Amino acid sequence: MTNTSLFPPTLDDIERLAQEALATIPEPLRKLTHGVLVKVEEFPDEETEREMGLESPFDLLGLYRGVGIEGRDNPRTGTEPDMVFLYRRPLLDYWCETGEELGHLVRHVVIHEIGHHFGFSDDDMETLEAEAE
Repeated sequence: MTNTSLFPPTLDDIERLAQEALATIPEPLRKLTHGVLVKVEEFPDEETEREMGLESPFDLLGLYRGVGIEGRDNPRTGTEPDMVFLYRRPLLDYWCETGEELGHLVRHVVIHEIGHHFGFSDDDMETLEAEAE
């Protein structure tokens, strides 16, 4: 990663952390994520901000876009691939505010968004996370 004492992590640095996080998913589940793309952008786009009702683009660290596994029975033509978006500037802002290790933060967001690929709601994932602690 870029020397973070002088420069903030780049888009490529965040993407590398995301790929490392994906590699930690247990193999039986990782097989089901084949074809899910990870894309790192500075901020969510304006359309996403409107759709999500964000007060600020810093309010969203990541987003899953696609058809989860449960919806695979319906044929999909002309749709975009399943994608996990990570938003660099909000991630870095959160990282600076909390002092949480950046790799851990990126892994948490990636796994949360992959959870949507598996069909879990935000409430489902909060329950699973609480049970794991």
